Amino acid sequence: MALINKIRERSGIAVIVIAASLMLFIVGGDIIGSQALFGGGNQTVGEIAGETINYKDFQLKLDQARQAFEAQSGRAASEAEQQSLREQVWNQYLVDYAYKKEFDALGLKVSNEELVDMVQGNNVSPAVQQSFTNPQTGVFDKTQVISYLKNLKNLQPVQQQAWQNFEKSLAQDRLRQKYENLIRLGSYVTRAEAEKEYQAQTTKASLRYLFVPFYSVVDTTIKVTDSQLEDYLAKHKDEYKGFDSRTIQYVSFPMVPTKSDSVELYNKIKDLARGLATSTSDSTFARINSDVPTKLYWSLSEMPDQLKVAVKSFIPGSVNGPYREGNTYFIYKYGGTKLDTSSTVKASHILIRAEGTSDSAKAIARTKATDLLKQLQGGANFEQLAAANSTDQASAQRGGDLGYFREGVMVKPFNDAVFAATSTGLIPRLVESDFGFHIIKVTEPKTNVLYKIAAIGKTMTPSQATRDAIYAKADQFALESKSKTAFDESVKKDKALIVQTANRIPESATNINTLQNAREIVRWAFNDDTKMEQTSPVFETDEQYVVAILTGKSEKSNPTINDFRDELTLKVRNAAKAEQIAKKLGTIQAPTLEAIAQKYGAGALVENANDISLATGFLTSAGLDPIALGRGFGLKAGKKSKVFTGENGVFIMEKITDTPAPAIGDYSMYKANLQAKNMQASYLLNEAIRENAKVVDNRAKFF
Repeated sequence: MALINKIRERSGIAVIVIAASLMLFIVGGDIIGSQALFGGGNQTVGEIAGETINYKDFQLKLDQARQAFEAQSGRAASEAEQQSLREQVWNQYLVDYAYKKEFDALGLKVSNEELVDMVQGNNVSPAVQQSFTNPQTGVFDKTQVISYLKNLKNLQPVQQQAWQNFEKSLAQDRLRQKYENLIRLGSYVTRAEAEKEYQAQTTKASLRYLFVPFYSVVDTTIKVTDSQLEDYLAKHKDEYKGFDSRTIQYVSFPMVPTKSDSVELYNKIKDLARGLATSTSDSTFARINSDVPTKLYWSLSEMPDQLKVAVKSFIPGSVNGPYREGNTYFIYKYGGTKLDTSSTVKASHILIRAEGTSDSAKAIARTKATDLLKQLQGGANFEQLAAANSTDQASAQRGGDLGYFREGVMVKPFNDAVFAATSTGLIPRLVESDFGFHIIKVTEPKTNVLYKIAAIGKTMTPSQATRDAIYAKADQFALESKSKTAFDESVKKDKALIVQTANRIPESATNINTLQNAREIVRWAFNDDTKMEQTSPVFETDEQYVVAILTGKSEKSNPTINDFRDELTLKVRNAAKAEQIAKKLGTIQAPTLEAIAQKYGAGALVENANDISLATGFLTSAGLDPIALGRGFGLKAGKKSKVFTGENGVFIMEKITDTPAPAIGDYSMYKANLQAKNMQASYLLNEAIRENAKVVDNRAKFF
């Protein structure tokens, strides 16, 4: 009795607890968001120039961008498009917080009058021109802009907001252009710099050198320890910046249709064939039941190769197939033919274009084309001659094949010649057009026949039962693989499984190796609760189930030798090789490079680099080695350097001849070239602004 009274006393508390639990269950996603309960987690999407970007604010802007996109496109945004929208919203924050401070500091503005001019004035922005170009004429129509703006108040609020955002982006783009132009015009090339560039390009030298490449010493003979790698990293820490990444191993379980799925599809196709045969509306029946979009009237040029051959034996009213195209099976109901208003043809060509506009250049091209035509008439292979001689590189790669095309698409002389042909084969004359001289082979003569074919395509896919069975197998693998050792043992048991490794996955990645739409796997790998050598749950991505195990981490704040092990090992090993090679070379006393190489033994090469410049010099075996070139050009003619280490090996350099650059009084061309290089500062400028803004990007933790 006392127990019952206690229960009654506590019942009110119990009801409150249950009610609260239900409320959290129902609205918990809205309260909790993607982070900890009651705001306990970090809600900061990022930080730019000291300004914090809150998750709710970012999501609000993202929702507005998505709504505008869907209102304009008339459909829901795909995952890839949503990713693009997130990038647009983030870039807008960069403009508002990082770039705007730079613009304001310089007093850069876009006035209302300037914006009007960009939209409907004398200097219309290319973005506006693109949006209001008449699709029929391909010409920008300013009256469309004015008409659209007059009607703007009558449009939906979402469309009005979209236009406001568009105008805002125009102004921001103009501000960025002004800013970049100021920076570019602020750079200056001195006469001394121009003269140095001239000397580097024009001074010539002939060098003779002994080269012992690093690869001549076998890697396994050089032992590299972790302490050496750590010492090298400590001395070159500015070259190796830390970054957040994860390394995983994973196995895939493809969702492959089974034999029973094949039988099920075959039975379904038989039922559809009967339905198609008796249907009074072929096109409607086909459209409703096909997995892939098809059309009712086909020209031969639009048919897949298999259908193109088979249609010749079809009888009107018959249902034919199934025919397999990839993983899709087609059945066709044939309804006869009709004539089209335009014709199609298939042809190949060899184009010989004159190298210039003079009569002599034209005559040379005609002679070459005539010679090729005679070779073809004598039995030469058209595809081979097209690949070797045609100046139309796009078709030359296909043996001259231009595919199918309709009448009126090609330039008139070519069009007239091809559509005048009544049979396949080589047209026995040259056809001249504005592009040059054409040698033409008609591979399928013109036809204006359309075939009425109602097509149903059914794609072979695994059934739900098959999917469930494959998932169960993947889930069992995950349950039995709770450690790296267990993971490896489970793989050994199933010889069909192949372990794949994905190194250094960035936190923002959406794909992993060939795995598309693998965002959830990346988020799991970066989750704070995921430990090293922990096995994941089963993930589904692109018609396969995936089980992964975390095998490596790198942290931006704490770079280690494991983050750069391959690069560091190469550097340390090459330094040890250089020391070993240089020590051996230094003990050899001989009058010539050939004699030194002979005494050194295997691996030593003696080569010449004749009449090269410092700016573009290239050494035969050593490749582009600025250290070696600099040492070589720094020598006096007839002098030999001491042993030194270059980029890819150890050298002794000897200068044979020296040809100084002729003296000139005008370096304007070289100054202009350097100035043009400086003008290409857009990327570096953007990087500098972002670095100065100390951007912290946490988007990957939320999306």
